[in-house]
Amino acid sequence: MEFAAFAERARAIEGESADGAVREAVTELLRAAGDELPVVTRYVQGRVFPAHDATKLDVGPSLCYEAIAKAAGRNVSAADVEARVAEVGDVGEVAAAYDFGSQRGLASFGDGGTDTLTVAAVDARLRELATAEGAGSQDRKRDLLFGLFTDASPDEARYLARLVLGEMRIGVGEGTVRDAIAAAFDAPVETVERAIQVTNDCGEVAVVARTDGEAGLADLGLVVGRPVGAMLARAGSVREALDAWGEAVVEWKFDGARVQVHYDGSEVSLFSRNMEDVTDPLPEVVEAVERAADVPAILDGEVVAVDDDGAPLPFQEVLRRFRRKHDVAAAREDVAVQFRAFDCLHADGDDLLDAPLVERHERLRSVLGDEAVVSTPDLSDGPDEIAAIESESLAAGHEGIMLKNPESAYTPGRRGKNWLKRKPDVETLDLVVTGAEWGEGRRANLLGTFLLAARAENAGGAGADANSPRFETIGKVATGITDEELEAVTDLLEPHVRSEDGTEVDIEPAVVFEVGYEEIQPSPTYSSGYALRFPRFLGVREDLDPTEADSIERVERLADRQ
Repeated sequence: MEFAAFAERARAIEGESADGAVREAVTELLRAAGDELPVVTRYVQGRVFPAHDATKLDVGPSLCYEAIAKAAGRNVSAADVEARVAEVGDVGEVAAAYDFGSQRGLASFGDGGTDTLTVAAVDARLRELATAEGAGSQDRKRDLLFGLFTDASPDEARYLARLVLGEMRIGVGEGTVRDAIAAAFDAPVETVERAIQVTNDCGEVAVVARTDGEAGLADLGLVVGRPVGAMLARAGSVREALDAWGEAVVEWKFDGARVQVHYDGSEVSLFSRNMEDVTDPLPEVVEAVERAADVPAILDGEVVAVDDDGAPLPFQEVLRRFRRKHDVAAAREDVAVQFRAFDCLHADGDDLLDAPLVERHERLRSVLGDEAVVSTPDLSDGPDEIAAIESESLAAGHEGIMLKNPESAYTPGRRGKNWLKRKPDVETLDLVVTGAEWGEGRRANLLGTFLLAARAENAGGAGADANSPRFETIGKVATGITDEELEAVTDLLEPHVRSEDGTEVDIEPAVVFEVGYEEIQPSPTYSSGYALRFPRFLGVREDLDPTEADSIERVERLADRQ
C-alpha cells in the first residue's frame, strides 16, 4: 500500500464524526491494506510497534522539529517549527504546510530519494530509526526523518509527523480496530477481542483473522516472554464486594510496582505495567523466581522495597531500582526489593486466563512452592474479618487491601468490577499533570508545583476511543511531596516536557497524580470551572493511563454532594 493511500484514508477517517462511520472507514482500510495489514492496523492507532513491544522511536518534539525544518529549507529553523506548532496545536498540520519538494534532491545524500513512499518503506525506515543508538545516533535519526519528510506529500507529512510523535489524533482506538477487524474479516467481535488480549498485537490478530478466520483466532494464546496488559482494579467498598459476590478474596495491597514475570523454564524476564523490560535492574526477583519455579509460567505481582528488617519502604524507593541501568549491584545494596506474586496467568503449557481466581491461586502456589514470594490470600464473607485483615495490612506498613471476586477470570488490560481497591475514607481525585513550575533555591533543578487537570467529558477511558483526550485544569499542588519524591517525579515528568517559558513548563498529559483535598470550590481561574482547596500530593498512579483519570463529571458530582 502506498503511504499516500494510507494518508488519504486517515484524512477521511479524521473527518468523520459518527462512531459508525469511523468504524466503517477503518474496516475498508484494513480490507485494502494487502501485505501491509499488520503495519496499517497499528499505524491507524498511532502505533509503530505492537503493544507488547517496548521498542521506542525515541524521537522527541525537538528532533522532529529539526527534521521538518531541514526538509523545509534554509529559511526555516526548528524554532520556527516549534512556534508554529505552539500556535496551531498540531505538528501534523504544521508539517503539511511546508513545501518539502525543494529539498528532495538533497535527500539523496541522506536516506530519501524515492519517488513514492509505501507503508512498508516508512515502516522499514522507522524501525531503522528506532535501532539507532550511541554516538551520532541523534544525527542519524534526524537524517532518516529528513529523508522521509522530503519524500512526503503534504498529506503524507501530516500523518508521518503525527505518527513519529505518537499523536495520530484521528479518533481510532483499540475498540474501533477490534470492531473493524471483526467486520473486515467476518469474525465474532468477542473472539477478536480475546485474541487481542492474549497477543497484545492488533496487527497479528488482523492477519490471523484474514487468513485463518475464527478458528485461527481461537488458537491464539499467551506466549511466555511476550507481555500482556495487566488486569486492573477500581475503587470500591467491602459492602459492594460482598453484595456482588457473597464472599471475597482479600489480599494485602502493597505499595510497590506492578511486575509481570515470564519464566520459560531456564530464563526469567520481568516486565513493568507499561510492558517495558525491567529484568536487569531487579536481579533478586529473577533469583527468587529461578529458585522457586520449576515449570514455564507467567505470573503477576508486585515488587516492594524493604528495609533491613523486611518492613516496606515508600513506592519512590522502588522507582529508584526500576530506573537504575548501571551499578545495579550498588543499587541493590542501597535498596532491597522483594517480589509478591498474587496471580498466575500461565503454568506448564496451560493458559489460565479463563480459570477462576481461586484456581489460579492454587496454580500459583504449585509453581512457586513454599518460596516466601507468594501473596497468600484470605477468603472471607464477613465485614469484621475483612476489617481485621485491613488493619493487619496497615499495621505492617502496607496500603490496605484488595478485594477480588473468587470466581473471576483474568482480563488483560481491562478495569472491571471484579478487582476492587479498598481506599481510605478520605476523598481523593486521580488527576493528570499538564504543567509544572521549576522550584527555587535548593529545589531550582526540580519541578516543584504541578498543574492538575481532570478528563473532559467523552474524552476517553478504558477501552474507549477518543479523538485526542482533552483535559481541563482544576488547580495546582505543591504540598505533601518530599525532596526525594520530587526527584523521582521530576525524572518521571521530564521526558514529557513539551516546552518551557521561564520557570513554567508545559507537560504532555502522561502522568497521573493521586491528590487529596479538603473541598472543591467554583473557580474562574481554571478551565474546569473548579478549584481544589488545600490539595495535597498522595502519590503517583502508575497503574492509571491519563484517559482513566477522574472526569469533570465526577468532580461535578463531588462538588454537588458537598
